Amino acid sequence: MAFFPAPLSRAESDLLADRCATLIRERGWGFWAAELKASHQFIGFVGLHVPTAELPFSPCVEIGWRLSVEHWGKGLATEAAQGALRIGFGAIGLEEIVSFTAVGNTRSRAVMEKLNMCPSGTFEHPLLPIESPLRLHCLYRLKRPRLET
Repeated sequence: MAFFPAPLSRAESDLLADRCATLIRERGWGFWAAELKASHQFIGFVGLHVPTAELPFSPCVEIGWRLSVEHWGKGLATEAAQGALRIGFGAIGLEEIVSFTAVGNTRSRAVMEKLNMCPSGTFEHPLLPIESPLRLHCLYRLKRPRLET
């Protein structure tokens, strides 16, 4: 949670998990629990979401991930996000998927670039205070791949 205003309390984390489960039941997709294949250990979440904030590029569907720190740098976010993109462009039929993060979040930006997402400028996140060092965000976009004929 280094690039969020504060870590979540246990109660806040539980509420987030409940909200993710509710959205999956309603839509059939969302932020899914991520686990290691071999051990089934829960390591975070990865998936697709419709942001509730009024963003300059709304409406949109974002791809996002949050993994526990001991699983960073192993390619797991990229691998899981590739699966989420396949679902987004395939089963859901989205034309575009976006991702965004605080400009200083180089790890997440590296994942976005590994996913072949294109940088598309910066914006001030409306849910963060003006004085927050996290307010300036960068936006990445990925259009649905076109099949060659």
